[in-house]
Amino acid sequence: MDAIHVIGGGLAGCEAAYQIAAQSIPVKLWEMRPGQSTPAHQTGDLAELVCSNSLKSEAENTAQGLLKMEMRTLGSLLIDCAQESRVPAGSALAVDRRRFSRIVSQFIESNPFIQVVREEILELPASGLCIIATGPLTSSTFSACLQKLNGEENLHFYDAIAPSVTAESLDYSRIFKASRYGKGSADYLNSPFSKEEYELFYKELVEADIREGHAIDQGPFFNACMPVEVMAQRGVDTMRFGPMRPVGLEAGEGEDRPYAVVQLRQEDLEGRIFGLVGFQTRLRWGEQDRVFRLIPGLEKAEFVRYGSMHRNTFMNSPALLHPTLQWNKDNRVIFAGQLTGVEGYMESAATGILAGINAARLYKGMDALTLPATTMIGALVHFITSARDHHFQPVNANFGLLPPLQGKIRDKQKRYQAYVDRSRLDMGEFSELL
Repeated sequence: MDAIHVIGGGLAGCEAAYQIAAQSIPVKLWEMRPGQSTPAHQTGDLAELVCSNSLKSEAENTAQGLLKMEMRTLGSLLIDCAQESRVPAGSALAVDRRRFSRIVSQFIESNPFIQVVREEILELPASGLCIIATGPLTSSTFSACLQKLNGEENLHFYDAIAPSVTAESLDYSRIFKASRYGKGSADYLNSPFSKEEYELFYKELVEADIREGHAIDQGPFFNACMPVEVMAQRGVDTMRFGPMRPVGLEAGEGEDRPYAVVQLRQEDLEGRIFGLVGFQTRLRWGEQDRVFRLIPGLEKAEFVRYGSMHRNTFMNSPALLHPTLQWNKDNRVIFAGQLTGVEGYMESAATGILAGINAARLYKGMDALTLPATTMIGALVHFITSARDHHFQPVNANFGLLPPLQGKIRDKQKRYQAYVDRSRLDMGEFSELL
């Protein structure tokens, strides 16, 4: 029997290929980079992270922590690679971007059951099982192919990347180290604003020029990746209740809480590069130099990467996919990753795991499986395959996706823990099927 084709060497594609290869089934993993790159990628490495270096919280009683726990149960490759390349980030799992993608690449390229083909796919393979995980930066050629096959227009939104600066260029006399509410170790750098400093920063930000020639000024923007200047346009205090919220952060014992705060998160193992948390932007590079140097401690900041904007594509999955992630027009084709409408690194990777499991089962003549909706991965897949298709928008992992518990639990933390306990039980039973 032919090898299973996996199209796309991002997070979802690598997880899918790894799951299939773990069953001693041959895989052809197609990746167009480095021959053809995208507006956001910088290397030809597999599983390159193009936005934040944070994979979000590891705390068990959070939706993101639950998602990671489920991925570990199902034998995730990327969780292991993230642990090997992690950098300090409080209670979050953050990685050295380059080291992470190189480790994943080494695992995939050295697997005897996986053949990595560095070519752009222009159309679906004529036969055999196929997983499509080309991601939000799917090439225009393959997007046109999918649009033609689906018989309807692809939906899309625009994603923004935050800038990064060198640690040695920061003024540490104006910056303090702390994690919000003291959770975990004090791994974040915090730039505190007085009211006067914040009002000046806000004024300059909303008046700053934006890059010309893009049809992105009106969005639509996914809320979690909204450009900071778009957020600022919604009101003078919007950022103070968003990425610049000062709650849980005090410069020192007995000192007043700042009026606003910008947090910086370590992005490399050596601690030489820090990213501005929540500061995705579409500003011109010159304007980023000018405006972001108004942040206390960043007056002489050296930017190693400017923020940028790129087009993210996703499908109208409720009208196109079964809960097994199989395409309703051809069950030999399975979709995975952000192309399906999940938003976030780990969410994307998690759908890749399910896609790989089901592709391997179909290869062996078995039925594809649907994850219990009481698990976080199952709830994500249930949402993207059953939401109202006329108003479908990408979604992150969150407890609101899970079905209600039996009996009302008023205490939020106890309720979250009950979700986790139920998921652990149901995911354990599901994993036994494998």
